[in-house]
Amino acid sequence: MANLSENTICALSTAQGMGAIAVIRVSGPNAFPIVESIFSKSLSDKKSHTAHFGEIRSNDAVIDEVLVTVFKNPTSFTGEDSIEIACHGSVYIQQEIIQLLIEKGAQMAKPGEFSMRAFMNGKMDLSQTEAVADLIASTSKAQHQVAISQMRGGFSQEIKDLRQQLLDFASLIELELDFSEEDVEFADRSQLENLINTIQKEIKGLKQSFKLGNVIKNGVPVAIVGTPNSGKSTLLNSLLNEDKAIVSSIAGTTRDFIEDEIMINDISYRFIDTAGIRKTDDEIENMGIKRSFEQVKKAEIVLLIIDLVENTERAILDEINLFKGQNIQSFQTFIPVFNKIDQVDLKDFKNIEGKGVFIAAKHKTNQDHLMDALTAAVGALKVENQTIVTNIRHFEALTNSLDAINKVAEGLEMQIPGDLLAMDIRQSLHHLGEITGSVTNDELLGNIFANFCIGK
Repeated sequence: MANLSENTICALSTAQGMGAIAVIRVSGPNAFPIVESIFSKSLSDKKSHTAHFGEIRSNDAVIDEVLVTVFKNPTSFTGEDSIEIACHGSVYIQQEIIQLLIEKGAQMAKPGEFSMRAFMNGKMDLSQTEAVADLIASTSKAQHQVAISQMRGGFSQEIKDLRQQLLDFASLIELELDFSEEDVEFADRSQLENLINTIQKEIKGLKQSFKLGNVIKNGVPVAIVGTPNSGKSTLLNSLLNEDKAIVSSIAGTTRDFIEDEIMINDISYRFIDTAGIRKTDDEIENMGIKRSFEQVKKAEIVLLIIDLVENTERAILDEINLFKGQNIQSFQTFIPVFNKIDQVDLKDFKNIEGKGVFIAAKHKTNQDHLMDALTAAVGALKVENQTIVTNIRHFEALTNSLDAINKVAEGLEMQIPGDLLAMDIRQSLHHLGEITGSVTNDELLGNIFANFCIGK
């Protein structure tokens, strides 16, 4: 990889467009001379982490009055000399200052280049830099908590501890290979077996947390299904507090799925209102019904809306069993929702009590009960003091590492030679190292940082 410190980069770090203020970031070996060439005061002699008021000038023309903050290496975010210019938020002023910086020798930063420099200069590991992007993108308390924990190194430390334990034993096994002719055993196999069992358990726990982490990061897909006029669209509108879906007494109004997102107990849910499921000769409606079943397969939670007015208790039980048998995957949560309780006598439905949630979607009756059922389906979302895996790259690396550890466990049971055990241990170490960046390559870094915003 090219030496990132050979050039000095600049970019707008605040959001694009006009605002009260904008912040332009500069980082690299020539950050100070470049900014000093357009700023009214010297900066090289100033202490790190200090702010200085002055003017940005182009020749004799004043572009803006700004506040410049100085960060000297190695105590900056990137580990390099860095400067942040806080100017007025005019788009014209932003462009003029960036253009001046480029004329004086700076280059426009690529997406994520500041964070990449922080990683390359040892300011944070790879999983921490990825957490920076997650923190910026966080829209809920749970997302924020997980990103903050990962950015501060909670997840990284667990991975480093696992690697160190494996590395210690790998070193002993490698030492044995150097003395193979003397038939000396440095690595106690019973201790290694205990260690492998512990590491298997820890990696499995991290892997299992990904389901919760994925929910926190990306939201829970919830499919709302049922027959026409059962109240699916009414429920969606009720949850969203807006008329998102068309509500009509005419069957087959919803021809395709409608999707929107809401926050319940600090977790994002992506509700999908599907076309009513029924037999019909309408080609367009049949296409919508087909898509409905496709959405059911993708959902984590399926809400089957059942019209109490149009169904007997026996028919409801048959519909639930039929739908579950044909459409519900083992990994999905299935919640029957009995709608229109305002129009029936609930005494007629005693045998289905406890089999679902009773609501009146039109009047939002018992809507809180449905929300409680959704929260229970996701689980107890207490993310404090937990390590939660939210990144699919990390999940895949953990999966590969666990596969290698399982081979070590099998090898110990079969009493295979130390050189073969060492190969599998090294493979597990490699995959764990991919998470923190102790094992990496240019292509991987390029893929990760390309998804960052410019200026971060």
